[in-house]
Amino acid sequence: MTRTRARNLPSLDRAREALSKVEWRSPRWLWGPVVLQMAIIFAASSIPNLGPLPGGISDTSGHSIGYALLAGLLLRALACGRLGGVTWRRACAAIILATVYGALDEFHQSFVPGRYADRHDILADCTGAALGVAAGWLAGAARRWGILDSSS
Repeated sequence: MTRTRARNLPSLDRAREALSKVEWRSPRWLWGPVVLQMAIIFAASSIPNLGPLPGGISDTSGHSIGYALLAGLLLRALACGRLGGVTWRRACAAIILATVYGALDEFHQSFVPGRYADRHDILADCTGAALGVAAGWLAGAARRWGILDSSS
């Protein structure tokens, strides 16, 4: 494509053209967000004497939200980025992986000054992971049932 033609395309068309060249099912696009979310969780749990969460969010809700996002990203990666790839086995694997990461993160917190490992946090992590996977599972089921049309 020439520079003159590229300047004449509306910005939306240029964005679509750029996005069409991205390999959406490459490991970087599938697993990158998972690794990023894990790094965010690890970094947050490394802060000594962490105060209250912003917006008055409870610690339990914070754990549930963070691990719902992690499990949803895990399910996306395990399903190769396809709603049709969401299966019962992959859903369970996402919940288990997120919960194990939560348990390991609680163990890590026991070495951070002012922090401690709490089994209730692991329960919140597991609950959040199950809710995140349930949302992905419902989206996959809706796609299979024809409720979500991938052509639109």
